[in-house]
Amino acid sequence: MKHIVKIMVLLVAISACWIGLLQTSIIPRSHTWLLPIYFVISLGCYGLLMVGVGLMNFPTCPQEALLLQQDIVEAKDFLKRRGVDVVSE
Repeated sequence: MKHIVKIMVLLVAISACWIGLLQTSIIPRSHTWLLPIYFVISLGCYGLLMVGVGLMNFPTCPQEALLLQQDIVEAKDFLKRRGVDVVSE
């Protein structure tokens, strides 16, 4: 719930800044109308960047890999005892 509140506060702040820019003549009105589009494009680029960074820094867990291999061996043994034909490759 707290994350939703943060997002809503951010959207209200951005909207207030945008409306303020529309009211004043600091930036030409033609550019001010395009700011939401630029914001959405920037947000999409940021999201893609974060996904890319997350994939590049994906942690490897050698201990978990060993535990998973042991679980697979135990499952195969269990299935063989139950009469299920398990082919190991």
